[in-house]
Amino acid sequence: MSPYTTARRERRETSLKVLSITSGKGGVGKTNIVANLAYALTERGLRVLVLDADLGLGNIDVLLGLNPPLTLHDCLRGDATLQEILVTGPGGMRILPAPSGLAELTHLSEADRLRFLAGLDELEEPVDVFIIDTGAGIAANVCFFSMAAQEIYVVATPEPTSLTDAYAYIKVMSRHHGEHHFKLVVNEVEGEREALAVYRHLTAVCDRFLTIRLELAGFIPHDPKLARAVRDQQLVTERYPEAISSRHFRELAKEVERSPAAMFPKGNIQFFWRRLWAPEAASPAF
Repeated sequence: MSPYTTARRERRETSLKVLSITSGKGGVGKTNIVANLAYALTERGLRVLVLDADLGLGNIDVLLGLNPPLTLHDCLRGDATLQEILVTGPGGMRILPAPSGLAELTHLSEADRLRFLAGLDELEEPVDVFIIDTGAGIAANVCFFSMAAQEIYVVATPEPTSLTDAYAYIKVMSRHHGEHHFKLVVNEVEGEREALAVYRHLTAVCDRFLTIRLELAGFIPHDPKLARAVRDQQLVTERYPEAISSRHFRELAKEVERSPAAMFPKGNIQFFWRRLWAPEAASPAF
């Protein structure tokens, strides 16, 4: 039975958790982490909604082998509501898919933001965890969606370019948008030792030049089964639940569930989006 039709009676009601998963550099496995984390959270009985916020280059539907007839582009044109574009993914996760190849969506206008807000107010989905899959880099949309989250998870690999770009993202969010707490997920590592080395290196640089707190949320090791699942447009957590990467995705899901949710005046998705589009929440540069 879908977690969206019947909530677990034994689950104590908690506030909505909103997290953005982002990266300074593309190609580090961010969307794969989003999808597998979402699935691992549904395994724990949580109701998960994923927003593909990589507007113009959305691809979580491709990763999952889905073919949504409608996307956020249809909502922004006024041809569909957000409720109408929702699709169901593995484990019952719900997804708001983005289009791909539409450059005009890389910068949302104020009118588009208000139209989006109106549609989100109509959503009737009960949600425990809202995951925002942002684009990579430091573009306006990336910073915009990052600022709305309670927790910002930054994905990086041991590659020097990935670490440099991760630091650049953290610096921009800290100096220009007042964000001072980040969580790091290290992808494609040989094991815990390499993950800790990456974390310590990035922490040392941040401590030297910034006033922020960086936590190591988890790491995902190299896993041939993960690569095989991606090629087959399946989730490693679903197809190979005993794979080493699947175990680490489940550990990351535990970390997300353990993290206390920030208490909003209204513990629902509508208030989250009102916060996102409130004038004081957005940078004047946008």
